[in-house]
Amino acid sequence: MQRLSEKDIRDLIEKSYRCRKNILKMMRNGEGHIGGAFSSLDIITVIYNRILRHDPKNPKWADRDRFILSAGHKCLALYSVLADQGYFSQEVLYRYNTFDSPVAMHPEEKRLPGIEFSTGSLGHGLPVANAIALAARLDKKDYRVFAVLGDGESAEGSVWEAAMAAAHHKTDNLTVIIDRNGLQVNGATRDIMDSSPLEEKFKAFGWAVKTINGHDFNQIYQALSSVPFIKDKPSCVVADTVKCKGLPYGEAKFQFHHWHCENSEIDNAITLVEDEKRKELDRVAK
Repeated sequence: MQRLSEKDIRDLIEKSYRCRKNILKMMRNGEGHIGGAFSSLDIITVIYNRILRHDPKNPKWADRDRFILSAGHKCLALYSVLADQGYFSQEVLYRYNTFDSPVAMHPEEKRLPGIEFSTGSLGHGLPVANAIALAARLDKKDYRVFAVLGDGESAEGSVWEAAMAAAHHKTDNLTVIIDRNGLQVNGATRDIMDSSPLEEKFKAFGWAVKTINGHDFNQIYQALSSVPFIKDKPSCVVADTVKCKGLPYGEAKFQFHHWHCENSEIDNAITLVEDEKRKELDRVAK
């Protein structure tokens, strides 16, 4: 199986940490769902830079692959990646969470290019992604659909209805990535509503499943570049991640699911994120 080169990995690290710093700049307005944004950011970075067939100059290109962020509160990650890809000006990011901003706390399809579907009501993204995948078949199109869910979100019943329907209809152009960071707004997912074992549940529903380290760029790339894992089965990637990855004092803390921050905290956070980027780049070189 093809692996990313050292240059490729360094490029993805640079991009993901540039997006982390942009997210922190967006949060100068005082708050945001930083924890899940940072935990899913490496995955979304690989998707848009190495996996997805898309064109920022033509966001509604009929043959594009589709990406659905089911856990819409993680949209800080999606916004920063879309801006980095050139879907809109980076300056638009800094209007985040201001009055009448197209960059809202949940993504709105009609307000911003690159957003496929307005999400935020948890559990809705997978049913929509499955419908889009079925539409491709009806329209005789070969585009693929990728959806990112959270492990806390997986407590929603609509997730499992959609999982059952996807397997029944054999939508093997559909891939779900579960950002399993183990935390949600009030604490550990296992204590609030334990959805484990996710792998066995999706297998029981008829999916092909792989488990990866959601911060290992090679593992992300190799999994997503080899879908469908089994013909006629939808694919599920369970990605083990760290909540708020890249901001050391926020990592693996549920208190950073949604962070109310002072503007004075942002510059220090940006410095720490830059330090973490250098450490990751050093590890690649060893």
